[in-house]
Amino acid sequence: MKEIVLDTETTGISVKDGHRIVEIGCIELDNLIPTKNRFHYYLNPERKVSEKAFEIHGYSDEFLSNKKKFNQISDEFLSFIKDKRLIIHNAEFDLSHLNNELNLLGQNKIQNEIIDTLSLARDKYPGSPVSLDALCKRFRIDNTKRVKHTALIDCDLLAKVYINLIDQREPTFNLADSEIVEDENLSLNKKKISYYKRVIKPSKEELTKHENYLKHNLKKNFF
Repeated sequence: MKEIVLDTETTGISVKDGHRIVEIGCIELDNLIPTKNRFHYYLNPERKVSEKAFEIHGYSDEFLSNKKKFNQISDEFLSFIKDKRLIIHNAEFDLSHLNNELNLLGQNKIQNEIIDTLSLARDKYPGSPVSLDALCKRFRIDNTKRVKHTALIDCDLLAKVYINLIDQREPTFNLADSEIVEDENLSLNKKKISYYKRVIKPSKEELTKHENYLKHNLKKNFF
């Protein structure tokens, strides 16, 4: 199944206050594997970016002033996501802005199947932090490139988080993990050993001695 990991950046939080989209990023997954198909645009929101939003993504009014407007990329966007499941972190936020943009153009709301990774994380880890950064930390995903919120970087991180959330990580085979540790002084921190039990087969001589021991003691105790 093909899915789309999607993220947006905006001029502010609420569409009721007239806020608009300034960036859309999408990464296609095919059976959970990222393909080379990506969709990405910076957009001219036709209004000023709020101070709080600028602190989050860093896109200035000047930077966005010469970018395409949503109406110029809407058909391409809808074609890209057509008939594909959308993977979004805090889907309510992104969908409200996307549907607002489509509504301004007189187009229908997005009807795709949606998976909200925020809801998945809340159900799986109740009471724990479930921001994208917190989930990256939980799953040991390197998010050092995420200095600011940017759509494509966030999509890349979210794709990895999503795979972890649904427990579909590809198994990694590290032979070092199963090696027998002969040196008792070897630091266990250097080798991840979840369980180890060494099986030793007795020699013929040991088996004979054991059998004689049992016969002697059984005779002594019961006769």
